[in-house]
Amino acid sequence: MQADRSNELREHVAEAYARQTPLCITSSGSKAGLGRPVNAAQLEVAAHRGVTHHEPTELVLTARAGTPLAEIEQLLAAHDQMLPFEPPHLGESATLGGSIACNLSGPRRPYTGAVRDFVLGCRIINGKGEVLHFGGEVMKNVAGYDASRLMAGAQGTLGVLLDISLKVLPVPACEMTMVCSCSAAEALQQMNRLAGQPLPLSASAWVEGVLYLRFSGSDSAMLAIPGRVPGEVLGNAEARSFWLELRERQLPFFMASGVWRIALPQAAAQPSIAGRWLLEWGGAQRWLHSDAPVDKVQTAAAALGGHATLLRRGEHPRALLHPLAPELMHVHRRLKQAFDPAGILNPGRLYEGL
Repeated sequence: MQADRSNELREHVAEAYARQTPLCITSSGSKAGLGRPVNAAQLEVAAHRGVTHHEPTELVLTARAGTPLAEIEQLLAAHDQMLPFEPPHLGESATLGGSIACNLSGPRRPYTGAVRDFVLGCRIINGKGEVLHFGGEVMKNVAGYDASRLMAGAQGTLGVLLDISLKVLPVPACEMTMVCSCSAAEALQQMNRLAGQPLPLSASAWVEGVLYLRFSGSDSAMLAIPGRVPGEVLGNAEARSFWLELRERQLPFFMASGVWRIALPQAAAQPSIAGRWLLEWGGAQRWLHSDAPVDKVQTAAAALGGHATLLRRGEHPRALLHPLAPELMHVHRRLKQAFDPAGILNPGRLYEGL
């Protein structure tokens, strides 16, 4: 059922601002474990849903924040189109707003682009109950300050997402996944080597001693891959299953009670931390199981130009984010003050005081 709840949501936020009442923005709950707990009255946005604009020939789509990702992907698939950033759902009821707010991208991220790269515009409710509109619905209308992309990764701390306009892309005509056994160091070398070649690489991952490389493009482009890339061709069904389970963090590797997500430059050396590793995004995203102390893991990531976040399951499902440098914390505080002066929107979701 499609519904526009903009006015209802705006009134709730305006009343909360007047009373200085903190709000916890909630929808399907599929991304609840990606931030810190918010102790506040709930503002439900799941009912604000529906695709409001889709122009297949222009490759653009606008949908309300509560629209299920599955609904959007089904609509796009009917036109042989897709969300380019291949968003993880992390739950059957995942919504577009949650994916944008958490800045979630899947295996295509390093080769096609991140969530924020495809956000053309958005409507939000700021912390004073005002409806603001940034960007546009088509590429030619996007100008001025790109405040809409600030919402990607803000996790609702800067505003309540109402509508998001996105650029979409055609589905590739053909895909092929190559696999070969190698070490982590060899996998990093191979992923970086291939990224610099004119090959249609669309995903890469190293799992349990096996390197997976996905290529997407025309039928003719696929014919040249086996002769230029070492390894064997993985069956289509097995390949689809692997990339889906990787995207949704459903591989056995992710089933432990805690796993580190470490973001690093693609060419960075492997951190010298004992544990089980999984590499993807050409080496830019590395996952780790380790008993190493928190400060050791985060210090090692920072020394290589990256950051580390501990994702948890079970009794303590909330993420432990990497501490911000003082200058970055200052920028975050200034943005929070500008969009949410009373600090009522998802307070503490990212960091204490934000």
